[in-house]
Order: sequence, then C-alpha cells, then structure tokens
Amino acid sequence: MKTEVKPITEQSLAEGGALIRAGELVGMPTETVYGLGGNALSADAALRIFEAKGRPADNPLIVHVSCMEEIPPLVRAIPKAAKRLMEAFWPGPMTLILPKADCIPSEVSAGLDTVGIRLPSSAAARGLIRAAGVPIAAPSGNRSGRPSPTTAQHMLEDMDGRIPLILDDGPCAVGVESSVIDATGETPVILRPGGITPEMVEQVLGRVSVDEHVMSPLREGEIVRSPGMKYRHYAPKAKTIIYEGDASRVVAAICRQYDEAAAAGERVAILGFDEHDFGNRTRISLGSASRPQDAAARLFSALRELDERGETMALCEAVGLSGIGLAVMNRMGRAAAFDIRQV
Repeated sequence: MKTEVKPITEQSLAEGGALIRAGELVGMPTETVYGLGGNALSADAALRIFEAKGRPADNPLIVHVSCMEEIPPLVRAIPKAAKRLMEAFWPGPMTLILPKADCIPSEVSAGLDTVGIRLPSSAAARGLIRAAGVPIAAPSGNRSGRPSPTTAQHMLEDMDGRIPLILDDGPCAVGVESSVIDATGETPVILRPGGITPEMVEQVLGRVSVDEHVMSPLREGEIVRSPGMKYRHYAPKAKTIIYEGDASRVVAAICRQYDEAAAAGERVAILGFDEHDFGNRTRISLGSASRPQDAAARLFSALRELDERGETMALCEAVGLSGIGLAVMNRMGRAAAFDIRQV
C-alpha cells in the first residue's frame, strides 16, 4: 500500500471521509497530536487500528465528533458535571469518559461499559469527521510504544505502507494528547493529564481528583481505563532518565551522568531548558523553563529526534507538576519507565 500525504483542502477532506466510510484508516491532524482515524461505529475498523499500531486491544480508543449534536446517540447519559465541562472546554483538548451506547462496538471501548468522547478544536479534524459522516475513533498515529506524532512526517515514519492517506495540517499546537476525564462518578477524575489542566477543571467544578497512576504505573492485572495508562509508553529507543530537584543540582547531576556515560561509549543527549548551561554537551531544547507549554509542544519531537540521531541515552530535566507540566511529566515519566531521580 502506498501512503499519500496531502495538505488540507476541501478535496483531500472529502477523500479522507470517503476512505473512512469505506472502512479504511486515515491520518487525522488535531490540535493535540496526529491521530489514526477509523469509523468509530465499526468493529472491523477498530481492529484495523489496533493492527496498524501494533497496539493491544485492551487499550480503549477515543471517539471524535464534529459538534455537540453528534454526542447523544453515542452515550447513555451525560452527567451534569460533564455538561459543564463541555460548555467550558469544547471544542478543545479534552476527552470525557461517559457511559457508552450500544452503537459503540466493544472493540472500540476495549470491552468497557464507557467510551471516551472528544470534540477537537482543530478545524481540519472536524472537517474530516463531517466529510466521513460518522464519528471517528482515533488513537495517536504512532506505532505502539513510540512517541506520538506531532507532524504529518512523524506519522509517515510509523505508518508508511500501513494506511492510504495522511492529511497534513502542519505541526500540532498543543503537542500532548487530550486530557482524559472520567465524568461518570460523583467527582470527576483525570485519568490522563493534557492541555485542560486540573486547575482549569477545578475552576469550573470546584473539585476534581487526579488518578494515582498519572505518575505511576498500573499494577499487575489492573484495567486500562484510558489511553496512555500503560507502563512504558511514548518511548524512544534510548534509555531515558529524568532528574528532578533544584535546577542547579539537576544540571550538575545531568552533566556528571552525561560525562560518565559518554566515557563508557554511550551516545548521550540532554533534553533541557534554554536557560541552563550544559556546556558543549549535546542538548535538545525543551524551550524555556518558565513556559511548560514549550515542553509540551516539543517533547514528542525531541523524543523522536533521539532515535533519528542514534542516541542510546537521554537525560531529561523534570518539569513542575502544575498546569500543563503534569501532562509533560506524565508523558516523560512513561517514556522513562518512571526512572525519575531526585537530586
């Protein structure tokens, strides 16, 4: 199969929509990351998504809609808290876990009685959904375990020959996947942090909890309730270590580890902030330490660059856990298999 990459036009969206209706998969740009889209009402399409990604079928898919009116047929109920979050943050980088209707195949929900619903702010994503005429199930468009794609080229690297079309809408603005919020209980729970932060949710609802596994792995046998909860995820080939603590001590510790590893023959790179001096050691920028949104937008590209350069070890500066920093550390932590060292 030849994979074509086409810019967003009325014609390319129509072509993508026709492919989705025919049961094919399409690379779909969103404001968060590029997604691997298929018909959310088709069990066969869901299975093709898992096959293309090499993804375990116990990992639920997110269902994307183009407008609020498309949601009621997909769910059994919309709790009051969910409605308030929809009004506050949609269209945008937020997925709500709701009780699923029977039209959602169990293959899409990974056997759960709930489904993740998202209304993206990306005009290209909404245009593709409208062109398809069906909701689109779309996990991130990478091979399972790899860093998520934030450009069409990233997606092509992983999906070339596996899908017929990737729609190119340029780099993703947010850079980390959507916040996933379980809205089925009395108090909403953030299962995966993203661009809609706990602080933002709390301002709307007055309360929110964060799942304990946002910064720790699932225990053996625990059910995956949201995408992105697997132990090692978003990972480059390089061994990845995170250093957390006072900035000057973190920089010193990273420099020491870099020199020791390089002397032992490792190919080492630092994922660090622009304000910090790492000498002439190889560094991939995470942007400014005062702007965690920089790190969010750059993280997956930085992790992919490690592989392109053939690095065998990555030493990363931690990001503060407030705001979108929690999302960055969630992704970075999983990329490092939670090897986070306090200094």
